[in-house]
Amino acid sequence: MEVNYPESTGTAEDLRWMRHALALAERAEREDDEVPVGAVVVDAAGLVVGEGWNRNIAERDPSAHAEIVAMRAAGRALGNHRLLDCTLYVTLEPCAMCAMAMVHARIGRLVYGASDPKTGAAGSVFDLLADPRHNHRVQVAAGVLAEEAGTRLRQYFRRKRGRTAP
Repeated sequence: MEVNYPESTGTAEDLRWMRHALALAERAEREDDEVPVGAVVVDAAGLVVGEGWNRNIAERDPSAHAEIVAMRAAGRALGNHRLLDCTLYVTLEPCAMCAMAMVHARIGRLVYGASDPKTGAAGSVFDLLADPRHNHRVQVAAGVLAEEAGTRLRQYFRRKRGRTAP
């Protein structure tokens, strides 16, 4: 399935926050030897209310994906399980678990970097965020700093597998 969302070069704000998410992804790899995915939740005023990176290996928690970690922090910061009018920036297209968590949290907008042709649930494999059967739909901007995000992931997996391809 093709991604349903046109790739975006992103607004200045999108680029700013995606760079922040990429820095968090770098921390995932450097500090925790986790798959380098970072996420940041920004409220309507442009303030960070939550951030995180993949922690599922370190925390022995299959749900501790970067998006979930960031949304949990945002919920605590806002004192609400609803993240209304917030934008979630993540370096990799969300999986089905994370996409549905966004729907349940009422995230207003998702901006992601690299597409995930194996498990992407924001248009690559399926599109849970725009499904008309849900009571909430998330606006999506795809492909913001996709090359940088994808390169980081490819390099990580090559190192893990002991390969040195370009």
